[in-house]
Amino acid sequence: MKTLPMYINGEFVISNSGKTFDVLNPATEEVIGVITKGTVEDAQAAIDAAEAAQDAWAALPAIQRAGYLRKIADGIRARAEEIAKVISSEMGKVLPLARVEVNFTADYIDYMSEWARRYEGEIIQSDRPNEHIFLYKKPIGVTTGILPWNFPFFLIARKMAPALVTGNTIVLKPSVDSPINAVLFSEVVHSVGLPKGVFNVVHGSGSDVGNELAANPKVGLISLTGSEPAGRKVMEAASQNITKVNLELGGKAPAIVFADADLDLAANAIVASRVINSGQVCNCAERVYVQREIKDAFVAKLVERMQKVRSGNPLEDETLDMGPMVNKQGLDHAQAMVDAAVQAGGRVLTGGKAVEGKGYYFEPTVIDNVDNSMDILRSEIFAPVIPVATFDTVDEVIALANDCEYGLTSSVYTQNINKAMKVVSRLKFGETYVNRENFEAMQGFHAGWRKSGIGGADGKHGLEEYLQTHVVYLQYDDKI
Repeated sequence: MKTLPMYINGEFVISNSGKTFDVLNPATEEVIGVITKGTVEDAQAAIDAAEAAQDAWAALPAIQRAGYLRKIADGIRARAEEIAKVISSEMGKVLPLARVEVNFTADYIDYMSEWARRYEGEIIQSDRPNEHIFLYKKPIGVTTGILPWNFPFFLIARKMAPALVTGNTIVLKPSVDSPINAVLFSEVVHSVGLPKGVFNVVHGSGSDVGNELAANPKVGLISLTGSEPAGRKVMEAASQNITKVNLELGGKAPAIVFADADLDLAANAIVASRVINSGQVCNCAERVYVQREIKDAFVAKLVERMQKVRSGNPLEDETLDMGPMVNKQGLDHAQAMVDAAVQAGGRVLTGGKAVEGKGYYFEPTVIDNVDNSMDILRSEIFAPVIPVATFDTVDEVIALANDCEYGLTSSVYTQNINKAMKVVSRLKFGETYVNRENFEAMQGFHAGWRKSGIGGADGKHGLEEYLQTHVVYLQYDDKI
């Protein structure tokens, strides 16, 4: 099997380490690819290439930088089906969702390219006569990104597109669980003639390549999408040079269902939220609070819908609702979480265990009789598991929802606008969805509170994560 390369300074290269790592299809546990394993030296070479390219890249008018992005978006669309099948095969995503990811990625790159003529500085009023104060928005320089495996292709664009359109260069490290799609992304970039060093990809482990991307003094911004422990390590490494960090970390999103909610709408949205990507999405509902008087009726709807979920190998059946978990580690974690909840008094209503046989499949699960003292309502499950707790009053459920270390997303289901606004005004989360599924828009701002991260992505505010300010005080003599 051919060893797949990195992309450094405009060239596809194999690491001198001589080491590789296998990529497994989580649906079959078969090896589907072999990737060259990069080293600290490879990461340094990519950062050096990005540094060498950055001044010339920033000197281009933003609209010219945007032109390259639009060509990349078109190149992605031309290979959309091929890329979608690779994503599905290496991380278990159902094929329709993989297609959505690829096309959304192209749309996202186009969207960010449109900011080329729109991001701007300011002229600030001075307290002095004959003085102008200009505030410029300028690129940070070399940026780096560490990617997750759950939306691997889109996250390349989420970091690359705003960085490049604002004049930065970038070095990315894909997840070792889903790196093949990044090779295809690099091929698209190469095909459009992007200047060498502007975009680089280094494969390897977080302990060496990832650490170097965070600790290297030439890096101006390190962006990570991943777990809270990984975020801590990145912050520690970045602190050596006071490097700016952008972190999207864990989530434990509460879904609050009031007695006056449209129960079918709420059940459909919550189940979709837990089934999408086999429950491996940081912003989707991780814990459900149901008002006591409708608890039995609502839970019955959840159980009915979860029992109808169909899972299997995504490449063998495009109509499936769910594929496997990405790896055995995730499968074992889900099992441990459910088992611990049962031992603490939780009651499994459907599912509750891993599926026997090849592949990392976990049964769609509903578990009730849980409360905020249990780990299943406090730590990320990242699996197709819905834990359900009850509440009585608005104030009580707001307190329960906010009783969490994380603060990424949340959702509320009610037909009373006053109740919805009261809850929204007091929830301590970066996003709240009212009467709809948990899925953000590219023009919004996806950002967490507390241990869910620092900074954010998407929209104008996500673009400005890749900019820094330069204020110029210009005093002039008007006696001419």
